[in-house]
Amino acid sequence: MPDSSSSSAAAALPLLPSSHAAAGVGAGAAAATSVLRGRRRRRGLRRPRGLLGWGALVAFFFVMNWWMFSRLQDPAARPHFRLRRRHSPAANASLSTLEEVSGAGKGKRPHQVMLTRLLALAAHALAEAETRPEPQDLWKEPINATMWRPCSDKRTWEPSEGTNGYIMISANGGINQQRVAICNAVTISRLLNATLVIPKFLYSNVWLDKSQFGDIYQEDYFINYLKSDIRIVKELPVELQSLDLEAIGSLVNDTDVMKEAKPSLYVKKILPILLKNRVVHLVGFGNRLSFDPIPFELQRLRCRCNFHALHFVHKIQETGALLVERLHGHRPHPSPLEDNLLGHFASKSVLKGNKNETSKYLAVHLRFEIDMVAYSMCYFGGGKDEEEELEMYRQIHFPALTELRKTTKLPSAAFLRSEGKCPLAPEEAVLMLAAIGFKHSTNVYIAGAEIYGGRHRMAAISRLYPALVSKETLLSSSELEPFRNFSSQLAALDFIACAAADAFAMTDPGSQFSSLVQGYRMYYGGGDLPTIRPNKRRLASILLKNATMEWNEFETRARKLIQQTKQVHERPVARSIFRHPRCLDCMCRTEN
Repeated sequence: MPDSSSSSAAAALPLLPSSHAAAGVGAGAAAATSVLRGRRRRRGLRRPRGLLGWGALVAFFFVMNWWMFSRLQDPAARPHFRLRRRHSPAANASLSTLEEVSGAGKGKRPHQVMLTRLLALAAHALAEAETRPEPQDLWKEPINATMWRPCSDKRTWEPSEGTNGYIMISANGGINQQRVAICNAVTISRLLNATLVIPKFLYSNVWLDKSQFGDIYQEDYFINYLKSDIRIVKELPVELQSLDLEAIGSLVNDTDVMKEAKPSLYVKKILPILLKNRVVHLVGFGNRLSFDPIPFELQRLRCRCNFHALHFVHKIQETGALLVERLHGHRPHPSPLEDNLLGHFASKSVLKGNKNETSKYLAVHLRFEIDMVAYSMCYFGGGKDEEEELEMYRQIHFPALTELRKTTKLPSAAFLRSEGKCPLAPEEAVLMLAAIGFKHSTNVYIAGAEIYGGRHRMAAISRLYPALVSKETLLSSSELEPFRNFSSQLAALDFIACAAADAFAMTDPGSQFSSLVQGYRMYYGGGDLPTIRPNKRRLASILLKNATMEWNEFETRARKLIQQTKQVHERPVARSIFRHPRCLDCMCRTEN
């Protein structure tokens, strides 16, 4: 996407009158009278004054635009990310963790911000809009969203005795992939009349987190809540623990089970192994169960697991409650969503809140980490320096992709961007937020890991929305200390803050984190918790015209795009039940 700051001043101005047109008023009147010639002379004497006025106006706009551009790109000129309610060393450090970029390609050089012309126009528009009311639907879902209510906790079957054997899983990925794997394992255990062993989490060189199930979720609650569905144990029976599962053919990995496999595959391939050896170990078990076709009660069980059975451990609930309290201020009572996510700490948070203060906040999940940026193969305006940084990172972390580039012609960066395949940079995300009506003073919570480009990349969003906070600025060092070096547990805190937000904006609709947050807000929100999910392909087509587009046009088109994605509809066939719980398998629909 080209940077168009060089032509911004001219593009932002009205069309100036042409001097040739002015001079040609009497070009064809060679035999004009002396009176007309006298009048033309007098107009000629006045013209320099008019031109001087127009020149001064051009210079004024040019200087103002140049000043706004420099402010957007100079981190020293912007205020620190600031904490609105809590004053602590962590707050003074701003979003330091977003700037702790280590290794290849993590922001050693200043990053060029894209779309500076539109950003300047956005700054001007936000300043003008501060005294005007926000759009009526900004913090709301469509009215028909209230027709859906949670009901996956209802059961119509008898408990499974789990007599066919034991299912073990070792889930890969981060907390979001692991959560999906857990609920799929619960569903398969019921399908095969098996006993589920509490899932294990594989250690990942990407996530660098040794957390296991009991470090994130309450084991006893999980076992007891689902006892009317399946039997769950914490360990294999002693007589099975010494078995060489690989030798007896009970070790099943991802290559043995296709992605989103139908239930019939498990009955055909896994059940015989289970009946023969009494145990099956599914390794790397991710998205290995389809969403359709699947029996109604099994689909409902999968919802029940995700929305009811998985409660965070008290350490995460307590710290999550602190986040929500500091973001929301005083709340008269906890919402159903807060009750689910925070347990008894939700009511404690309400009691401790400042009764004279209440506020709304927008949560934004920025998916612009170095791994995401490098893997996308996209270009983000940083020139040769950026290309070298990202290629170095790919060689270290994605060697297969590097080799593929040597033998295969891959799509160009421009094509990828036009197809909406590129992650939204912070400056693209903030333009979307400004266009749909969030005011300059909006409280904004930023979720995500270290942003590629650090402070330079975040300059645009922090200038347009200075009331910017994160878990690192809202919590003190001592409050964060129990979570250091546990990325999944830190992600759980972000999950709580995003799910409980008055509005949530995702920048990558394909993100598993954003999908789970969206689903939680649909399920427990009662139609009051809107989620902003851009169509990246259509947004890219709008932004491609950034060099000439005026703000009013961009604002109109961006609002129309987001309004269309807010429409309420039932889950499309084969789409994730975790992301789209509005369906009769998972929720109930009322008529009023």
